[in-house]
Amino acid sequence: MTKSLVVITGASSGIGAAMAQQFSAAGHPLLLVARRIEKLQALNLPNALYRQVDMTDAAAFRAAIAEAEAIHGPVDCLVNNAGLMLLGQIDTQDPMEWQRMYDINVIALLNSMQAVLGDMKARNAGTIINVSSIAGKKSFPNHAAYVGTKFAVSAMSENIREEVADSNVRIMSICPGAVETELLGHTTSQDIIDGYEDWKQAMGGVLVADDIARTAAFMYAQPQGVNIRDVVITATRQQP
Repeated sequence: MTKSLVVITGASSGIGAAMAQQFSAAGHPLLLVARRIEKLQALNLPNALYRQVDMTDAAAFRAAIAEAEAIHGPVDCLVNNAGLMLLGQIDTQDPMEWQRMYDINVIALLNSMQAVLGDMKARNAGTIINVSSIAGKKSFPNHAAYVGTKFAVSAMSENIREEVADSNVRIMSICPGAVETELLGHTTSQDIIDGYEDWKQAMGGVLVADDIARTAAFMYAQPQGVNIRDVVITATRQQP
């Protein structure tokens, strides 16, 4: 039996790449999108369509969706993994960093959900997994603007879940703690990066991307009538 189409944003590295490998191993055709096409192609997964998309370009994402659906049928699962973490103190941080985070973490996520939700509701089937963060549950030093974006992701996920539940569509959110990925490398303050790395060392190591990918695959694999709404996953020794 042919598996249904899974779309993963921010799939070129880290959690997105690990998710691509998990869903591919389960036999799903994939649409993988990211800004770095060469990183996507290096995954070399079977039955995968790779497209270079800036997720702030809603039209480009919709075009990629249409192309994939013409080959593999309707999107059954959308994983909104694309995101940006730029840590900083509000009194000194460049406001353009706030704008970039809100554009990709919040507005682009809304646009991507809108691209598939109408069809999912019409079919009375479908799943959206939004990658939020433990920073969508509580505050952390130097995280104020980022926390705002992830609280938005968690809140929007729950709100939209309620709106589409009667259409048998599942909205899920997964909230990782500290994970060993490239995400921290976007922060421009070396002092903040060093402090974050010290924190990771103090807890004896953090999660790896595949920990999150396995969790997402488990959530999606449940019957359509079962919705694992919200998961927080961290290293056992992570305190906050």
